[in-house]
Amino acid sequence: MILRFIFSFFGGIFSMLTLGAGMAALTLGAIFYMYGRNLPTYETLANYQPKTISRVYSGEGQVIDEFAEERRLFTPAEEIPDIVKQAFISAEDKNFYTHDGYDLRGIGAALVEAVVSRGENLRGASTITQQVAKNFLLDGSRRVERKIQEIILAPRIEETLGKEGILELYLNEIDLGVRSFGVTAAARSYFNKPLSELSPAEAAFLAVHPKAPYSYHPVRNREAALERRDFILEEMFENGYINEQELAIALADPIRTVQNGDFPSARSERPPRDYFTAAIVQEVEGLFPDYEMNSAGLAIRATVDESLQAAAREALQRQLESYDRGIGRWRGTGLTLPVEMLTDEDTWRANLRIAPVMRTITLENTWYPAVVLEVGEDQMRMGIEGWEIGDEEPIIPRRDIEWMRGGFADNFAPGDIVYVRRMMTGDNGAGDFIRWTLRQVPEVQGAFMAMDVNTGRVLAMQGGFGYQIAISELNRAYANRQPGSAFKPFVFAAALDSGYTPATIVVDAPIEVVAGGEIWRPMNASDRFYGPTPLRTGIEQSRNVMTVRLAQEVGMRTIAEYAERFGVYDRMNAYLSASLGSEETSLYKLVAAYAMFANGGERVEPTLVDRVQDRNGNTIYRHDQRVCAECLDATLEQGRGPRIASNRERVMNAVTAYQLTSMMEGVVQRGTARSSINLSVPIAGKTGTTNDAKDVWFVGFSSNIVAGCYIGFDTPRSLGRGASGGGLCGPVFNSFMRTAINEYGGGAFRAPEECLFIKIDRFTGARLPDSASGDNVVRECFRQDEEPVFGITFDGGFAMAADLPLFDEVSPPAAVSVTTSTGETATINSNASFGSLSSGGLY
Repeated sequence: MILRFIFSFFGGIFSMLTLGAGMAALTLGAIFYMYGRNLPTYETLANYQPKTISRVYSGEGQVIDEFAEERRLFTPAEEIPDIVKQAFISAEDKNFYTHDGYDLRGIGAALVEAVVSRGENLRGASTITQQVAKNFLLDGSRRVERKIQEIILAPRIEETLGKEGILELYLNEIDLGVRSFGVTAAARSYFNKPLSELSPAEAAFLAVHPKAPYSYHPVRNREAALERRDFILEEMFENGYINEQELAIALADPIRTVQNGDFPSARSERPPRDYFTAAIVQEVEGLFPDYEMNSAGLAIRATVDESLQAAAREALQRQLESYDRGIGRWRGTGLTLPVEMLTDEDTWRANLRIAPVMRTITLENTWYPAVVLEVGEDQMRMGIEGWEIGDEEPIIPRRDIEWMRGGFADNFAPGDIVYVRRMMTGDNGAGDFIRWTLRQVPEVQGAFMAMDVNTGRVLAMQGGFGYQIAISELNRAYANRQPGSAFKPFVFAAALDSGYTPATIVVDAPIEVVAGGEIWRPMNASDRFYGPTPLRTGIEQSRNVMTVRLAQEVGMRTIAEYAERFGVYDRMNAYLSASLGSEETSLYKLVAAYAMFANGGERVEPTLVDRVQDRNGNTIYRHDQRVCAECLDATLEQGRGPRIASNRERVMNAVTAYQLTSMMEGVVQRGTARSSINLSVPIAGKTGTTNDAKDVWFVGFSSNIVAGCYIGFDTPRSLGRGASGGGLCGPVFNSFMRTAINEYGGGAFRAPEECLFIKIDRFTGARLPDSASGDNVVRECFRQDEEPVFGITFDGGFAMAADLPLFDEVSPPAAVSVTTSTGETATINSNASFGSLSSGGLY
């Protein structure tokens, strides 16, 4: 009886337990079923691509800029050092390699440890896998339902990705403070080191941050950060990841970081963003419209030559500042601080620090924002941003403002925000300190660009006086302006390619064109006329009237098609005044077009990007499509370079390109640029000055580099009486090219084999004997398959004044047949139409 009762009692208990377990299982199953419905598709994690930094590299492989929505550098799991993985595992999930996604023992241990330590040691109860589920697939809320969903998803994620795949996602995604995401970016931000150079102490410091990224700052929360780091190091020792000696060394590390000033910032080692790197965004997004530069993780190899970029920036800035100071008017920044702020140093410093002024100018040396504290008759006392008063007293003496009209009281008041820099005894900010000097950003602006004539690689681009985000971002290298006489080479090129020669005579005499009820009378810059003149002299001296007559002869539609072929315009209006550059184009297009003159007439496309790689290192764009079949040929004979096959389109005949280049050499040697260009290698180029000198240009080239300068006000107005392309832009080009020639050299322009050289008189166009010499003698290139005709004068069909000093004029028949550069017969002087005039014809 007793035995039966015992069996019955325990049987009842067993049944109750079994039934309870069954009910618990059913309940648990129901809960998991209910919360497991409509969960995100975890398989997408296998193809997850986090937002990562796109980096721009120089040709030497140095990082020169970064574009990021979130500062993250993706690093594959196999490239993350074990010590980094071990630090995060010890901090967040010590059983990571043994559990199936969730860790019941870890949850229990975390609860016990929290109770025993009375809340001092709090270990997360979620595994790394659960954190991946929360961060990537769930909403991140702190609800019981979300925790259940984590536990459901975790084993599925483990099965899909494996342990290393989960670590890869986790260590590349997490926010680790100081606006850095992922361990690679954080290592750069905290220590300016790659992951491979981190010590155990530094790896443990990174692992401090996942739970509270902004609560363990190495300066503001130093003690808390040290305490948490030391706990992680102890865990690493307990888990067998470091030995006792390594633990002792790590615990003694005082946390040296960028934020403490122990290491230089990675950002401080890069130049500030400039016009070149900002323009790369536009080009890359044009190449890949589906990529977002700030999150795609692209590696972009830029074409920039950093020494040439610096030379371009300095040359343009110097000229713009020189012009501005020559005007003698102080404008300042237009910003002021209230006078009541000036009595408290902390107050004016704090407000000066947030003033919207440029902080990237380094002409001579750094320009500092400053505030006028006190104005006297003979000096001003300044408060300078980031500069403590010491031996270099922040005083501006009276002699510093002698270049401007008026005195201190006329131009300044307390509270004015200005720029100052340190004046030194040496060049470029070197030597001993002299005094502080006032500076101002010029109102006049401009642009400069240089590129390789054979590859199109843009080596330098400066789009204004200075670049700063939200203050000065307009890149004037892309701005459309009237090129003026800088367009004339395309008129002359169209003529040369149509059968004219450098010795062809065109009349320089007054003309009148009636269009739309108005009369247009183009004039030369000298207000004089010179009679029949060879084409060479016409371009050397930039004769406007000759150019208009030549355009009438050739036909503006032909010239327009030629300019479009070179990419100067997408669609050019065939107005006769456009022959003098009245149609707007950009410096970027004009420099690229001149490169085709320099390289012998082959098409070249400008680019700021050599190569683009995706986040996985795959090359998705390469600019240079030339093929080097012999580059890997080990049997190539000694002393002979490999041949590089180019399939570039020919834009103009090689003889034509050389003729035009030779004529533009004359512009530099004895023409409109002779007083400003003085270099050690042959240079060809053309000046440009528009009506009232509103825009001035110079575009020129050596045998391997083409460069161009534009200067003008953003809202067009005259640069002043006497301003010209040769006078303002010529010195900028000359200064830049000195640096470029030192680096890239240069040589004589190569003449094609098809050239037949004949000496002519550059004033009359007459043929001279081979033995002739003198300043008037030019050795001119003609095509071998044509017999040049001398003595014919073209007038464009316009009437000529009877009192001009004409010489040896031979009246042409109604039409003249000539052999063109392609071997065909062309008829010139056959009623070409001048089309219609634009409203603002140039002279």
